[in-house]
Amino acid sequence: MKIVIASDHAGFELKEAIKNMFFSQYEWIDKGTSSSDSVDYPDFAHSLANAIEMGESNMGILLCGSGNGVAMSANKHDGIRAALCWQEEIARLARLHNDANVLVLPARFISQELAFNIVKVFFNTSFEGGRHEKRVCKINYKDYYGR
Repeated sequence: MKIVIASDHAGFELKEAIKNMFFSQYEWIDKGTSSSDSVDYPDFAHSLANAIEMGESNMGILLCGSGNGVAMSANKHDGIRAALCWQEEIARLARLHNDANVLVLPARFISQELAFNIVKVFFNTSFEGGRHEKRVCKINYKDYYGR
């Protein structure tokens, strides 16, 4: 599986740790940042979302200090369902019920070990469909309201 990954400066170290931990399980497309020097998180969230929109990958991981900024930025894109996850169960439900395609991690608020467990759960859980399908279809405002 090919996964696009990106972070701002606050998520850089955890991003690198995730890539190293799962190097043999996934092919990584790294959209930056490349250091812990201060950067603007929307630049990296939009880059990741664009990569998914363009078909480079179907799934992604975004990291920043709280996770909120990158989630808000990525979710502006059509077809992106970025879910902020700080517990394994939230990651499981994000995939199972919401068909999330971008895992967002709050790098300043979770341990490396927990991040690894969340990644495992997220990428090993499939969308349940069924009653959730119509709800997921309503997420994109333009599609829902025909605009």
